[in-house]
Amino acid sequence: MQALNLPSYEFRTTDREGKRQIYDPLRQSYVRLTPEEWVRQHFVQYLIQELDAPAGLVATEASFKFQGQPWRADIVVYDRHGDPLLLVECKAPDVSINQDTFDQGARYNLVLDAPFLVVTNGQAHYACLIDTDAGTYDFLDDLPPYETLLTDASSF
Repeated sequence: MQALNLPSYEFRTTDREGKRQIYDPLRQSYVRLTPEEWVRQHFVQYLIQELDAPAGLVATEASFKFQGQPWRADIVVYDRHGDPLLLVECKAPDVSINQDTFDQGARYNLVLDAPFLVVTNGQAHYACLIDTDAGTYDFLDDLPPYETLLTDASSF
């Protein structure tokens, strides 16, 4: 798999029926190792190991309804009350982050209403703080640690 612009982590992988799989510790199962899953698993570890997000408050492939249809968010980090705090939309490394990919995450966030949104392809990462009441967002230079996310989100 392609090197990413994220720290390196150890992952458990296996081959099943000729397909490479990676262990997702949050779903507690092996899932197909696609380029997008490679980014997702790295970003999950980044959130937990580098930004101190509690693993029990991080979900991958979180289900929700959007316009009456079932959808799945790549990663959702929740606050301690179970409300969405951060939505992460992951793309494969060869998918460029453009307005369409950013808009996909923003559409999902209309439902989830998380104050933070990240769109990443493992090479480029765009994070923003969203003020849904004002209908504005501010891009962040870096995604802060979990505790800071909580503090910044409570200022709204």
